[in-house]
Amino acid sequence: MNGNEVVEIGYIFDNTYWHNGYATEAAESLIAYAFDCLELPAVYCSIRPENKASIRVTKRLGMESCGNHTVVYRGKEMPHIIYKLENPK
Repeated sequence: MNGNEVVEIGYIFDNTYWHNGYATEAAESLIAYAFDCLELPAVYCSIRPENKASIRVTKRLGMESCGNHTVVYRGKEMPHIIYKLENPK
C-alpha cells in the first residue's frame, strides 16, 4: 500500500448475503489468524469511500483511517481510504 508491503484483509459477498454480519465475522477470523498465528504487527483494509457498509465493518473491528490512495482499475482512477488495525500484543 503506497509502496509499502503490508497485509490487507478483504472480503467479497454476493449481494444476497449482505447485511447478515458475514463480513464482520470473516474479517474477525482473518485478523485473529494474522495476529495470533502469523504474529503480524498490523493489518490493513483499502475501501472505496462510497462503500459505507465496509467502512462500518472497519469501525466495528476497531480499525482507524490512516490515509488514502488511488487504485487504477481498467483505466479508471478509484480513490480508496486506508484503514489500519495494530496488533495489541
